Amino acid sequence: QVHLQESGGGSVQTGDSLRLACIVSGRTFSTLSMGWYRQAPGKEREFVAAITKYGDDATYETVAAGRFTISRDNSKNTVWLQMNNLQPEDTAVYYCAAAPNYPGPFHWFGQGTQVTVSS
Repeated sequence: QVHLQESGGGSVQTGDSLRLACIVSGRTFSTLSMGWYRQAPGKEREFVAAITKYGDDATYETVAAGRFTISRDNSKNTVWLQMNNLQPEDTAVYYCAAAPNYPGPFHWFGQGTQVTVSS
């Protein structure tokens, strides 16, 4: 069983930055493609970004491209999501996700971390 634990969420102002982290256990990290999803109040969970097993490629949902960056360190079993120029519409619970292949489908999800952006 893959266990994912997110951290780094919080309440920020428009234009601020946050860096989310996700530590993975239960399976060799380099065998997993990793991703981030988010779910805003009243909306379905949506894809944000994904990264290959060795970090040599990544893909982004349109609203994240140019503002968000996904990265990973296989020696630390950690994937990050750097979020810059945050907007109120980025307010959501952000979930770390893992998949056996890139870019998914994602089989495992963390519990989520709340990001709130105020104008």
